[in-house]
Amino acid sequence: MADTLNNETFYGLILALSAFFLATFLTPIYTYFAYKYKFWKKQKKDTVTGEELKVVAKLHAKKIARHFPTMAGVIGVVTVLIVTTICNLNREQTWLPLIGFLGGSLVGFIDDLINVFGSGKGAAGLRAPVKFAMITAIGMTLGWWFAVKLGWTDIMVPFVGDVEVGVIGMILIFAFAVVATSNAVNISDGLDGLAGGLTMIAYGAYALIALFQGQWMLTGFCLTVAGWLLSYIWFNVPPARFMMGDTGSFALGAGLGVVAMMTNAFFLLPIIGILFVVEAGSSLIQIFWKKVFHRKLFISAPIHHHLEAKGWGEAKIVMRFWVIAGVFAIVGVFLAAQGGII
Repeated sequence: MADTLNNETFYGLILALSAFFLATFLTPIYTYFAYKYKFWKKQKKDTVTGEELKVVAKLHAKKIARHFPTMAGVIGVVTVLIVTTICNLNREQTWLPLIGFLGGSLVGFIDDLINVFGSGKGAAGLRAPVKFAMITAIGMTLGWWFAVKLGWTDIMVPFVGDVEVGVIGMILIFAFAVVATSNAVNISDGLDGLAGGLTMIAYGAYALIALFQGQWMLTGFCLTVAGWLLSYIWFNVPPARFMMGDTGSFALGAGLGVVAMMTNAFFLLPIIGILFVVEAGSSLIQIFWKKVFHRKLFISAPIHHHLEAKGWGEAKIVMRFWVIAGVFAIVGVFLAAQGGII
């Protein structure tokens, strides 16, 4: 067993390094075209509830003024696709997370294209209901494959055991995992390196869980994504060279949701991805508060913008969020071991 673990860990390391170096090689190519053709992100001017985005505009005035491109998630999509297709493609373990990753990226890519090259009233990107419908359709389709083709109709509840949910129940849970995680990662992508670091830690935790489950190729997929994210963070520390855009954030979120289901560790996702819950939750609470009490609970939402408005520096927020994510990732892996998942 020890020899097998050593071999598979080495294989995962090779995949991670391959992704890192390939993404690093592709980055200057993307950067050249992104700056040449001005892939500038058009900033949203209104909140979800229709109010003017005054706080964020003020906080990020310098960043908005200097213009730097979005849609850098394309680098990650190409990298993960090439490395996985050539070195790590497997029907049982990597088809589904790869398709989820690519499906999420497609939704985000369409949104980014409209944002960058669109004009007029709809230039901010796809309308929220359209994005929600598209990512839900992807989640339902993948959930159907997971339940019907792969035969998964029970879900593991830590410290309880397997609970039978049936085909319909599994499809709904799978779709929820994909939709919720995609949107949460997208909401978290608001500061340089924040979403990249948080997702890298989450994928790293699930790589460990998959490793000890004997899902070697799923481990390799997680480490491939982590390898790209290491390269992305290298170029995205303040001042960022680019933003991953919805192309990257939706790909990462959808892929992470699929990985959580593939490892039968769905109920650990809110722990391993605790800050995605906090980020998305703070936005939902803000909307609820304004609709019910007609005032804001936070200065700005999600929570990272509130902390910025309170005087925290961008690097301080990002680093502390990374530390918190790392702690909860360790807790999540520990619970997976103690709760019968691994």
